[in-house]
Amino acid sequence: METTSEASPVLDPGRNDGKTTCFMYLVAGLSAIGGLLFGYDTGVVSGAMLLMRDYFHLDNTMQGVVVSVTIITAWLFCLMAGQAADRFGRKIVIVIASVVFTAGSIVMGLSEHVGLLIAGRIIVGMGIGLASMCVPMYIAEVSPQESRGLLVTINNCAITSGQLLASLVDGAFSGDHAHGWRYMLGIAAVPSVLQFVGFLFMPESPRWLVAKGRHQEALQVLQRVRGPDADVQQEYQAIQDSVMEAHIQDDERSVIRRVLTTSSLRTALIVGCGLQIIQQISGINTVMYYSASIIEMSGVRDKSEVIWLSAATSAMNCVCSLMGLVFVERVGRRKLTLFSLLGVTFSLALLALSFFLADRNSPLLSYHDPSAHGTVCDTFSSCSGCISSSLCGYCFEETGAANHTYNGTCLLLNTEYSDLSVGGACNLTDLPPHITWAPNWCPSLYSWMTFGGLLLYLFCFAPGMGSMPWTINSEIYPLWARGTCYSIATSLNWLFNFVVSLTFLDLMQWLSKEGAFLLYAILAFLGLVFLFFMLPETKGISLEEVGDLFDRLWWKDATTSSEKKTMQFTPAVVYSTANENQDLKLNSLMHGAI
Repeated sequence: METTSEASPVLDPGRNDGKTTCFMYLVAGLSAIGGLLFGYDTGVVSGAMLLMRDYFHLDNTMQGVVVSVTIITAWLFCLMAGQAADRFGRKIVIVIASVVFTAGSIVMGLSEHVGLLIAGRIIVGMGIGLASMCVPMYIAEVSPQESRGLLVTINNCAITSGQLLASLVDGAFSGDHAHGWRYMLGIAAVPSVLQFVGFLFMPESPRWLVAKGRHQEALQVLQRVRGPDADVQQEYQAIQDSVMEAHIQDDERSVIRRVLTTSSLRTALIVGCGLQIIQQISGINTVMYYSASIIEMSGVRDKSEVIWLSAATSAMNCVCSLMGLVFVERVGRRKLTLFSLLGVTFSLALLALSFFLADRNSPLLSYHDPSAHGTVCDTFSSCSGCISSSLCGYCFEETGAANHTYNGTCLLLNTEYSDLSVGGACNLTDLPPHITWAPNWCPSLYSWMTFGGLLLYLFCFAPGMGSMPWTINSEIYPLWARGTCYSIATSLNWLFNFVVSLTFLDLMQWLSKEGAFLLYAILAFLGLVFLFFMLPETKGISLEEVGDLFDRLWWKDATTSSEKKTMQFTPAVVYSTANENQDLKLNSLMHGAI
């Protein structure tokens, strides 16, 4: 993978008056549609799954496959995207990603059997994988230095905006139980077509053009994106110098070997990979992929209400991700990350408690239906016990709304039609209004606690752990190793995304709902302890000096002197002043000796 994508040559910020052109914002906005599509797919599957589950009769394992096949495909194509972008250009790869995503959305929307649905999910994963690696790189290479951070962040905000858009679309089509999922999945083709058409008129990355020896085209692109009056000669020369330097370091095996044999850089890579892994094992994508299912399991009955409540969680995620932009330079990366994980641990524990209370106070079975005699469903005495088996479901009528009493029984689940039971009052296609079939949930007084726990989780997660793994990973590696290390850390994010999303529903079956969320809470807390000891503060420190923070982490330093601590974590100006003071002392000593 070409390491020039992360280069930050020292430029004169005054040559363009510190302004970013409207065309540059257009380039960043069209590029970020790739992030929007990734966020949309992440969010839309949550609501669509409630309808697809019944339409295709999906069990827990198949639901996990439908969700996770996109992620594992995206991981594989993310690893391939770097070489494709180096060979064919950033623009071409993004255009291809748009075409692939459009095709996948159409295939999903037209699916008539689960095999075709999975094929569509695989195709969409290809597009997401290509775009997720190439879009941030393209924006960074085209952007001016003075606004590069802001413009690259647009892609992160687009991801959460896509999740919110998906939830609104889910809500809009939730009333169509037969075909609503088709519109939810197929409508993603609209923004991908928009990106395809718009990107036909976008420029190629000037860094890639210089690397390919197309210098005149690179100058023309710089002039176009910086404005007609901007002096781009100095920037062009800096890009040319950085590309030549990067080519010297372009032996991938040599880079990896140097990373592993350099103590401080090896530590930085461990921290960077740890951040990406902790982001996933703290359960974010179980919340985003399965938020509607979690809300339904808490006891909310109406599917449209479930989907709209899921939209509220996406809105919280979107709004709170913008908060990260405000606090990252004020609070600092380390504090924002640690406080975020502390809140995540507490909110996951709250979710576990809500399901624990619901389980302990679930309705007792008022009778045993003759159709279930001799089956495992006949052995349970409460609703929670009944739904703990993948073979059974709870069939009930509410007999007292004021005191929440129910007349219910445990029936065998119809393996072909999960919205029906085998025998009993719920073995009807059109149930009477007073009868409810609950194949995987129990009526509960603690639904508000589950919903509140989800909102609190996203409120804590989005500003810190939602964006800091990406921000910190872009800062802690030197230029010659940044592309390689960033790629390794990103691939681990996708890999653990896949593992967590694939196992979530089965974990709830094996450990119980409260057990699964308690496991995520424990993992988040362990991540908090790891980062407390390993993560330094990178705020206000130049990229050249960040590597020094990993030479000797704070907890390894036995010195408690405030002066030495300041020396260890102070930017270059302070280091320079300290060195000057040392020189003065040495001169005095030398003169005294003379």
